[in-house]
Amino acid sequence: MLNISAYLFVPLPDREQLRPRLFEAAQARDLRGTVLLAEEGINLFLAGSAESVRGFVEELRADPRFAALAPKESWSEQQPFRRLLVKLKREIIRMNHPAIRPAAGRAPAVDAPTLKRWLDQGHDDAGRPVALLDARNAFEVDYGTFDGAIDWRIGKFTEFPQAVLAHRRELEGKTVVSFCTGGIRCEKAAIYMHDLGLTNVLQLEGGILKYFEEVGGAHYHGDCFVFDGREALAPDLSARSAHASARAFEDPDLAVKQT
Repeated sequence: MLNISAYLFVPLPDREQLRPRLFEAAQARDLRGTVLLAEEGINLFLAGSAESVRGFVEELRADPRFAALAPKESWSEQQPFRRLLVKLKREIIRMNHPAIRPAAGRAPAVDAPTLKRWLDQGHDDAGRPVALLDARNAFEVDYGTFDGAIDWRIGKFTEFPQAVLAHRRELEGKTVVSFCTGGIRCEKAAIYMHDLGLTNVLQLEGGILKYFEEVGGAHYHGDCFVFDGREALAPDLSARSAHASARAFEDPDLAVKQT
């Protein structure tokens, strides 16, 4: 069973019309999972046969607005979702800061191989210390995180801006790399920190899952929590739990906190 996660910040003024079309297209391919649509973009987690999942992605990419969609792939023996949901949301990842609009311009990013090299050598290419900032919720961090990562024990992503204000001093003078599950929270987190004047801030491109895919588990301990029945993924992207999580991604209130 092929599992994908993907998001894209792109204006979607017609999201209400998109909703039934995407539901019917995914249903016709027997896909399950969650698709979130908001004015700011799309966020999706889907699973099904490889042919069906990739066919759906290609169908999406036929719309020029979704041409840049770049799903992260992993595999499972069973379908990790119980049903298919296509939902309208105010934000595809809720931060409660409407001025933060990644579609208008991303914060700089660092790819997985470069980050691993920096962590191997103990500093970035300019000689600055690297501070890894975990933008996920505390219960996710408890499953696993990067060695020495900053964890502010936030309960939900809407608490992140206040946490930055309270801890800003510990980030100054360092190259800050914000990271999350699949990259979506890092997009907004990095822009917010740039707006505060923290200029040496990068986002980890593709998040933890892309890091696992490209370089494995170097400098990471534990697993990565995911909001579906697999519960958590090991650095080799294999499912660590055979039991459905109580905090499954299908919960619409938790869905906006993911990736």
